[in-house]
Amino acid sequence: MLEPFRAIIDGDEPPPPGARAPDADELARALQVMLKGQVIYSDTPGIGRSYELARHYAPFFKDYFACLGYAFEVSHRDQMVSLRLPPGGVRHDMASERLRKDETLVLLALRLAYEEGLRDHRVTTDGLVECTTDDIADRIRTAARTEPPEEARLVEILRLFSRRGALRLGERDRSERVTPLAVLPGIAVVAPDAWLDAIRAWAEAGEV
Repeated sequence: MLEPFRAIIDGDEPPPPGARAPDADELARALQVMLKGQVIYSDTPGIGRSYELARHYAPFFKDYFACLGYAFEVSHRDQMVSLRLPPGGVRHDMASERLRKDETLVLLALRLAYEEGLRDHRVTTDGLVECTTDDIADRIRTAARTEPPEEARLVEILRLFSRRGALRLGERDRSERVTPLAVLPGIAVVAPDAWLDAIRAWAEAGEV
């Protein structure tokens, strides 16, 4: 990987149109942003040119992350780049800590909310499914037959998954005591189909 990395920062690989080649720190930062966030978008705040570099130098990013056991993917439609763990793969990185029970339930509810939005044609032109914290709580009650986390904890968990590119949180409506949110296409990466099937079986078996 050192030679392709050097070729990019030396400008031997064509830079993004109308832009300069990244330096070593900027390219390394883009790799770190992908590892930390798992899913990033063209408008993800605070990431500099990471999205642009990942998309433009996709062959390098794909080969680099393949060495770590990840599949690097570009979704031009959703203006999204992501890391996906192949089915059956095992992770040993910092983001692989086992989710707590309430975190698992919230992630399940987010994925279900997105699937229902697709089914009911409630997806925005940006590929988002809009809902609220109340909707997520209701889905936990329905899917897992258990009470959701209390509001402060729920928002804390949602912020966790927001950092991984699964959703965006809005401003809390103090009068309605509810927080709007948008579930992003990256939810299918953070909570893939195989994981969703396993959690559904877990819930149906009454193990929640």
